[in-house]
Amino acid sequence: MAKLKDGTWVLVADSEKALILANRGSGNPPDLRVLRKTEQDNPPDREQGTDQPGRTQSSHGPGSSAYDETDWHELGKERFAGELADLLYKHAHASSYEDIVLIAAPDVLGNLRKALHKEVIARVVAEIPKGLTQLPLDQLEKRLLKDLEDAG
Repeated sequence: MAKLKDGTWVLVADSEKALILANRGSGNPPDLRVLRKTEQDNPPDREQGTDQPGRTQSSHGPGSSAYDETDWHELGKERFAGELADLLYKHAHASSYEDIVLIAAPDVLGNLRKALHKEVIARVVAEIPKGLTQLPLDQLEKRLLKDLEDAG
């Protein structure tokens, strides 16, 4: 798929920021317009966890061991992916888009895949496992075109 259809949505996400874009027209490079920008405050885990890990006593003899501490940052990433998946489902169910391209850092893309509803999965025309949220829109359009051409 080297060319995006008019109306195709493009989700560009990392663990803290997401852009939902729509392609307007069918030229190359695409003409992406911002429909929605979402950000999440997800500080590093060391800033979120304040307690020491819990400990448990061994039931057989002396000794104790620590429980693993909750990785709050990772939970935040998963929660954000779930929120994005819910948003995409709501718009798919309302027929706001027919096709969507997912661009996200590999770990975020993995979390997103787990959370996507089958109605959204059926509309995914391409996945690009890269973190590109920092690119200006004009560079993102060119990069998207190149990545789509390389993929297909």
